[in-house]
Amino acid sequence: MSGLRIARDSWILVGDGEKALVFRNVGDAVYPNLQVISILAQENPPTSAQGTDAPGRLSDGPGPHRSAVEVTDWHRLEKARFARDVAEALYREAYKGRFAKLIVVAPPATLGELRKAFHKEVTDRIVAEVDKTLTGHPPAEIERILRTKD
Repeated sequence: MSGLRIARDSWILVGDGEKALVFRNVGDAVYPNLQVISILAQENPPTSAQGTDAPGRLSDGPGPHRSAVEVTDWHRLEKARFARDVAEALYREAYKGRFAKLIVVAPPATLGELRKAFHKEVTDRIVAEVDKTLTGHPPAEIERILRTKD
């Protein structure tokens, strides 16, 4: 059962497109003890609740033919915006020197958005990335999952 060794005082970001938890390991690498230091959340209703307009139509040129325009996925756009907000918050903390090591835990799509948004100050501190959704788990369960991660 090899897994991540989370050094003392490392920060762990556990997020998805709507919620982000930032933990600090107050334990050691063998027996981590994750303490919540920040919770970021946003209300992100489904696209149907955010946009009520019918899809647009474009003229195909002369004549009666018209084509539909794809509906904007407001829910996905909000998830991407939230990832940028989380990345910016981590940048501010990294710039102040609040953490030296960071572990990022997020589902693949969110992980991709975070990677695009992270500043160099943050990426230089990332020691591991885990592509899992763990925002609904209690800290003790997150510790166990990360310790046993293959």
